[in-house]
Amino acid sequence: MSQPGTVQGAHLVGSINFDDAEATMRVAAEHLGAHLKRIPDGEVGERFHWIAFQPDRIAQAAGIVRVGDTPIPLRMLDLRPVALAEGVRAADIELPPLGYADAALESWAVFDRLQRAGSIPSGTRFQVSLPSPLGVVGSFVAEEDRAEFEPVYEAALAGELQRILDAIPHERLAIQWDAALEFAIIEAAASAERGARRYEWFDEVWTGTSERLARQIDRVPDDVEVGVHLCYGDVAEKHFVEPADSANLTRFANLLVDAAERPLTWLHLPVPIERDDAAYFAALADLALPETTELYLGLVHREDGVEGAARRIAAAQQHVGRPFGVATECGFGRAPEGTAVPLFETHRAVAEAW
Repeated sequence: MSQPGTVQGAHLVGSINFDDAEATMRVAAEHLGAHLKRIPDGEVGERFHWIAFQPDRIAQAAGIVRVGDTPIPLRMLDLRPVALAEGVRAADIELPPLGYADAALESWAVFDRLQRAGSIPSGTRFQVSLPSPLGVVGSFVAEEDRAEFEPVYEAALAGELQRILDAIPHERLAIQWDAALEFAIIEAAASAERGARRYEWFDEVWTGTSERLARQIDRVPDDVEVGVHLCYGDVAEKHFVEPADSANLTRFANLLVDAAERPLTWLHLPVPIERDDAAYFAALADLALPETTELYLGLVHREDGVEGAARRIAAAQQHVGRPFGVATECGFGRAPEGTAVPLFETHRAVAEAW
């Protein structure tokens, strides 16, 4: 058993700035193999900007229309929201494949080949990152259709998960749920009197967000690892709002653990680059995670490397009374070219191997 305050292990959130899954897996294993319990595929291809490809997928369904006449381009994607066509009920919509299962199975074949060849250590699991249904619905569905469309999208995403579970051996699989819009909702609710944008379609934002995510966690069988990445966004490597401290992250995580029927394998939460003060981490003293749940702090930043990570680790150790591992605060698929290997090296420099 590691001692309190031990810094052990590294976690890759998901998005990594290589062009293909094989490069991602090979390089991650080469530089961080003994530090990682699981390796993702880097969210390559149309997943390069997290959920931004989902409107194009959803819009293929009969009965779905785009909001606005002018495309909102992002490379090969159109970011316009979607809505129910006039007179169409969401329950009658049959969504096409959302792309997550197809991508996972394609990358799994690469992972399996590399692991059997010895390029990825045996025992390392293949990590699949999925968004919470709330994230997609709240980001890209017209406000008036969100409540009605949510169960349709949630069922479609559950079908994607089931395809993954049916195809990949459970003892070699890990599922990560990414929760970002949840914190846009929570932070906006706190500043509602200032006219913040409303994303949610339900009351009681703390209960509504945490119970919805717990429902996704419980879709993952006990013999598959499951983790959660708590996120404050990563557009142009910036948060949508900088967390004042870790209090909301801690409160949400505790609600999530209480609401889920199965235990979390790991929890990841972000640490802004400028927060090397102990006050940011103080609320984590109240984090009620089981001992078996790995905790990863996203305190590695490419701009200040080992020195900055070491400062933030020292601040965290004043309040985090349990072992924890290190990570970046979000994925780095949109970071400048050539930054991945230095980031891997920083993880390795500041944390012990497993």
